[in-house]
Amino acid sequence: MHDGHHSGGMMLIRRLGNYARLTPEDEAALQQMLALPIRLAHARRDIIAEGAVPRAVFLIVSGWACQFKTLEDGRRQIVGFLLPGDSCDLNNLVLRRMDHSIGALTDVRYMEIPGEAIQRLTRDHPRIGKALWWQMLVHLSVQREWTTNLGQRNAMERLGSLLCELALRLRDVGLSNGECYDLPLTQTDLADATGLTSVHINRTLQQLRASGLISLSGRVLRIPNFAALQEASLFAPDYLHRAQREARQSHGLAGAGVADHADQ
Repeated sequence: MHDGHHSGGMMLIRRLGNYARLTPEDEAALQQMLALPIRLAHARRDIIAEGAVPRAVFLIVSGWACQFKTLEDGRRQIVGFLLPGDSCDLNNLVLRRMDHSIGALTDVRYMEIPGEAIQRLTRDHPRIGKALWWQMLVHLSVQREWTTNLGQRNAMERLGSLLCELALRLRDVGLSNGECYDLPLTQTDLADATGLTSVHINRTLQQLRASGLISLSGRVLRIPNFAALQEASLFAPDYLHRAQREARQSHGLAGAGVADHADQ
């Protein structure tokens, strides 16, 4: 299998494996379904625009994208980040028009999965259907958390919570060890996701650095003490519903050393 198809399949299997215990047959079916063309969206270009006719379910193979809304005067609100392994917009199967846009923040490789293939897969493999259902519920849970972020947290708590969330989501697909990860977002991106100005984001990043809660060198973010950043940000990861995976690890299905290796 082409490396891109293999990595795309493994990312999706890792992501869905957080919500249901997939069998080897389920994993093989996912890999078979993903024998699709890999498309490229260049950085800062739309993958699909609000108002367009939905054409597929999108799977991010590599790179970072975002879901966003734009006001008539050009102001943008990022309502979600899409990371490798994320499949988005299962509701494309029923919507007639996109109610938001999806844009590439970096160069993004992605697949377009036909709705019919998703329906056939979930019919023949109920565990996959359950995992996709859970994934959609987690997306809704993340939206509630982001609303709370905008309405109740101060600037440092908003930004700190977002950095914690991204660390855990990247860890779940093996792109972070929970302490260090590549952060290709501009201060404008962070501002548009947290309801702050770029100037305020700059000031808040300096505050987090001065407090020893993060270090940022180029695009590499390091969190020296995750528990400390979590406490300072009032971040409670329950809304990500990672408990099932953690329960499997704690019951010896993946020992600490194996889990750490899998997340490298």
